[in-house]
Amino acid sequence: MSIVRYGRTVTSERVREALSEFVRERNWAQFHTPENLAKSISIEAAELLECFQWNDKADEARVREELADIVTYCILLSERLRLDLDEIVLEKLAVTRTKYPADVARGRSTKYDAL
Repeated sequence: MSIVRYGRTVTSERVREALSEFVRERNWAQFHTPENLAKSISIEAAELLECFQWNDKADEARVREELADIVTYCILLSERLRLDLDEIVLEKLAVTRTKYPADVARGRSTKYDAL
């Protein structure tokens, strides 16, 4: 695991500080185990998916709320695990680039092992 570098990251310092203050004011950090946060991400992702359950015309306000919940729990989990979100996203993108070379995967949704 890498140490979080506080600079220009996926989330702004303003967002992280506001989130930290919110959690601190409520003494909720005690509940933010990696397991609980991972569960919360999954639950909120299911709620986002529910917005599109019957058609693709989801209520924008509800989509925004559910997406904010997912991002919030992702930030909390990354901080709990001391992971730099920018770093892990870029690392994963590098791996995915090799799985899906642009000249082969362009315009296709085929899984990498069937390209």
